[in-house]
Amino acid sequence: MKDENVIQETISFVKKTLDGAEGGHDWFHIERVYKNSLLIAKEEKVDMLIVSLGALLHDIADAKFYNGDESIGPKIASDFLHSKEVIPEVIHHVVAIIENISFKSSLDKGNPKKERFNSLELQVVQDADRLDAIGAIGIARTFNYGGFKNRPLYNPNILPNLEITKEEYKKSTAPTINHFYEKLLLLKDKMNTNSGKKLAEKRHLFMVNYLNQFYSEWNGQS
Repeated sequence: MKDENVIQETISFVKKTLDGAEGGHDWFHIERVYKNSLLIAKEEKVDMLIVSLGALLHDIADAKFYNGDESIGPKIASDFLHSKEVIPEVIHHVVAIIENISFKSSLDKGNPKKERFNSLELQVVQDADRLDAIGAIGIARTFNYGGFKNRPLYNPNILPNLEITKEEYKKSTAPTINHFYEKLLLLKDKMNTNSGKKLAEKRHLFMVNYLNQFYSEWNGQS
């Protein structure tokens, strides 16, 4: 099957699979990450099929919606790509992207001697995914998920956990505002590519200005 046909069939598969998904992790999130991946990839020497499939399948079964099970997404993606007779090398690479793309993976100290998977394709898709977590859309997604989990907007008595571990992150029920400090504001400095870093600057500043306005309104100052 030609690369373009595989991509189009993957798009159809993802749209169908994520029909009715939570608003911050639905097909439109995937589409934005896909488009951002293609944009960033223009400046990098990458395998475009791997980047495309990695972007389209990276959240096919986000662990947070499956009781924290991080094995489901990679398995669904692998099974689908095998059914389309994609070559094993591409499948293995795409699955590795899915397994290593998330922010919480960076919190997993694990075995310090164990080398984590990395590739330029992963870096491109990871930057694209992180871009969708910040800026105006990132803020909207954050509060959408907070509402989905029935979390308070903000509680000044519950401080952000700036040393949060992977397990604490996965189990967190903290107010939504805390998520800015535990993840969103950290992403600008975790971007991999030059294009990703440039795109992140404007979105980061938007979040900083938003938080300043939020606290002013919260404290009755404006």
